[in-house]
Amino acid sequence: MSEGKRRTAGRPAGSGKSPGGHSQSLVRGLNLLERLAASPGGLALSDIAEQSDLAPSTTHRLLQALQSQGFITQDSELGVWKVDVKTFRIGNSFLEARDFVATSRPFLRRLTALTGESANLGVRHGGSVVFLTQSESPQMMRMITRLGSRAPLHASGVGKALMAWLPDDILARILDECGLESVTENTLATPEALNENLAEVRRQGFACDREEHAIGLHCAAACLHDEQGNPLAAISVSGPVARIPESRLPELGELVRDTAAEITARLGGRVPSADATRT
Repeated sequence: MSEGKRRTAGRPAGSGKSPGGHSQSLVRGLNLLERLAASPGGLALSDIAEQSDLAPSTTHRLLQALQSQGFITQDSELGVWKVDVKTFRIGNSFLEARDFVATSRPFLRRLTALTGESANLGVRHGGSVVFLTQSESPQMMRMITRLGSRAPLHASGVGKALMAWLPDDILARILDECGLESVTENTLATPEALNENLAEVRRQGFACDREEHAIGLHCAAACLHDEQGNPLAAISVSGPVARIPESRLPELGELVRDTAAEITARLGGRVPSADATRT
């Protein structure tokens, strides 16, 4: 009996469906796509067929169908099959759907409305914080951050909020490569002082910048976490010491911490406990 006859035996002709009600070709094609996505260097036809337990002819037909729709491509020199840009775009739609910048913006505006101060969001890039978005304070004297600008991790509220949750090996590498430059006289410029402060950040759930990045500026910041509890980004409220004295920092810190937890939950993330093992 031929392969085609074996495939359709016991089902109405032309149904194209497996007993489970799914299109057999669709399921097989998605299976091939998964295998190629897991092999960035690409796979030869024979390898794909063997891994999928399919005949080479069937495998080739499915690959051609995926190629015709732009999901995969064949390297003409090496002869291997790889995922193509369309697969990347579809996979990337998940990240776009949970875009933490877009998700955070209304929360930053709410922070500004509640505090009267500028609210910021930044991410780690190496040993620096890169600021991606800001909700500006309506006050005449306010903290304005140019988007794309940087600050040292150890000398900023957002940076310390991120550092506190980094795995120990990554944190050690950053300190070894970047050092602890004194940006102001208040910068935590020794490993002992910084580590003590980061432990406090984990306990209370927020970081404070007490004129450590700029004289006359105070900041309270908290971390956004991904689904594994790793630091994803951090948000902050910043303003002049005249409006954010030391006595106001705990109140702002708790507000920023609770807001960061809301954003984390919206993104499907998880806030780790203060004593969570960081590896």
